Amino acid sequence: MGKVAVGVAVVCGVAVAAAAAVVVHRKMKKSGRWVKAMEIVKEFEEKCATPIPKLRQVADAMTVEMHAGLASEGGSKLKMLITYVDNLPTGNEKGLFYALDLGGTNFRVLRVQLGGKDSGIINQQFEEVSIPPSLMTGTSDALFDYIAAELAKFVAQEGTDFQLTPGRQRELGFTFSFPVMQSSIASGTLLRWTKGFSIDETVGQDVVAELTKAMERQGLDMRVSALVNDTVGTLAGGRYTNNDVVAAVILGTGSNAAYVERAHAIPKWHGLLPKSGEMVINMEWGNFRSSHLPLTEYDHALDAESLNAGEQIYEKVISGMYLGEIVRRVLCRMAEEAAFFGDTVPPKLNVPFVLRTPVMSAMHEDTSPDLKVVASKLKDILEISNTCLKMRKVIVELCSIVATRGARLSAAGILGILKKMGRETIKEGEKQRTVIAMDGGLYEHYTEYRKSLENTLNELLGEEVSETIVVEHSNDGSGIGAALLAASHSQYLEMDES
Repeated sequence: MGKVAVGVAVVCGVAVAAAAAVVVHRKMKKSGRWVKAMEIVKEFEEKCATPIPKLRQVADAMTVEMHAGLASEGGSKLKMLITYVDNLPTGNEKGLFYALDLGGTNFRVLRVQLGGKDSGIINQQFEEVSIPPSLMTGTSDALFDYIAAELAKFVAQEGTDFQLTPGRQRELGFTFSFPVMQSSIASGTLLRWTKGFSIDETVGQDVVAELTKAMERQGLDMRVSALVNDTVGTLAGGRYTNNDVVAAVILGTGSNAAYVERAHAIPKWHGLLPKSGEMVINMEWGNFRSSHLPLTEYDHALDAESLNAGEQIYEKVISGMYLGEIVRRVLCRMAEEAAFFGDTVPPKLNVPFVLRTPVMSAMHEDTSPDLKVVASKLKDILEISNTCLKMRKVIVELCSIVATRGARLSAAGILGILKKMGRETIKEGEKQRTVIAMDGGLYEHYTEYRKSLENTLNELLGEEVSETIVVEHSNDGSGIGAALLAASHSQYLEMDES
């Protein structure tokens, strides 16, 4: 063999060895990255853990905060607002009632014909109207005149299948989903606007009085008989069809709960005790916080960067607005520190709230063998197309960790309410049945979340008690529920009962 041939052979040998070393190095680098990524997931999972003893601590803390919030204004992170709803619907209500649901850039007007005992809702109709952006930052009169004009139009188009009892004024339930300090069933002062509204002159005014004046300007003879929020409406809607409903929980974009309290168990209530002896309390439970909540660095960062830092901590771990964002933050760290998606961080992954909870639930609930829903969502939403099955399985696992923690903490909150009401145990000789009315897109559409919540509640209560507690879907509290509350607080109630 000549010198040249030997030289070529040596060079080739060195090149092959070098190439092999690069492959090995890449494999080691890749496996090193994978180990790092798995460490991040494992640490996150451990910090999100919700063993039963921890959930019991959360439930006990919720009950303690409920007591504190009922004792005095500002006594707790839970506002425990007195709603002045002391008559929930019974199912015997009769007549034609209306609702106005104002909670964002659209509002709805509804009418509901009630048939009385055993007849229920005979007929219902609604219309949705969008609010021109200029009115959201204009004057108080302009906004309420626009709403009242649409209400008047809705009444004018009433068909013969809706019958108002002759000689009676029309009555309306007003769902107003903004912070209000209520002073009676049909009056409340606006504390501040949210959701893109900014009309300074309305702040500090009674929103029922504003709407009433606008209806008068339109020549519309209608009385607001109840000012309510959507959670209280959900409770009313549930109670109308089922007398055992004593609490309502909304799990949607945000989260809240309301329940029926014994009036004498509300130390901060200074008025006459209602005839019914009961009062609905709007907990505003999203603002609950406790050292027992399993919070991670991702939760702390999300909170610090939010518009309401330090507030709504419970809501930020259980509700639909935030679940997908928590998953995105963990994936972001895996991309940055473990090159989970390759050498560069996918740009879209850096966009806050790009990963919405409906996308997360679709990935979590993907049952295809190769997880093709996960692949397509990553491609469509995050522009990530180079994922293998192993990576997709990790992403499903992340979704599961976040949803399970949220669902189990929601169940602990419900247990806290049951404890406050003394319904977490069975009293000897009593045949009690407790129904919790649930609503909201998260509960309705995220099946894995709903199943986890219900299973956890059963686990916390034990077999015997869980047979007496029912979680039931109750739809459209902000619409139908408000109309039903107008009926149960009607000015003609005593006339109808006599």
